Amino acid sequence: MARSGGSETILSRKVRLKTTLFLRIASVLTIIHAVLHTIGGVLSKPNNGAPEIAIIDAMKSRAFDVMGSMRTYWDFFFAYGILVSITLLIQGILFWQLATLAKTDAVRLKPILVLFTLNFLVTTVIAWRYFFFAPAVTELLIAAFLGAAYFAASPKATA
Repeated sequence: MARSGGSETILSRKVRLKTTLFLRIASVLTIIHAVLHTIGGVLSKPNNGAPEIAIIDAMKSRAFDVMGSMRTYWDFFFAYGILVSITLLIQGILFWQLATLAKTDAVRLKPILVLFTLNFLVTTVIAWRYFFFAPAVTELLIAAFLGAAYFAASPKATA
């Protein structure tokens, strides 16, 4: 049973701490994901031999007009990799900031948390289907902690 401690209950304080903790964990995982994606996916050199190098060379070799700009498939591949890294980094920072906001009003964050949880669940499926195990597991863990933050931000506990 919750005891009154001033204007808030012990239960309310524990729920806010859980929501904050889950968001901080999601934040750290997302930033780690951004760093590893950048190192392994954007900045790494080919390491699978001549066939991989041939594909990369082919992606770089033929430019075509895209809305008035000459671009190659490599330009798109590389740029999308950088965009994903930046997006993950910004999301990680945002989750850390949301954790700070959760200390005072976690319930108001629920619509944001459900959107990001769904986002990471969808990217889990995409990573599993088109990439490989590690990013899929990372995306799933991030989704799980965001989902846990969503459920921890219960209206009863903060009322």
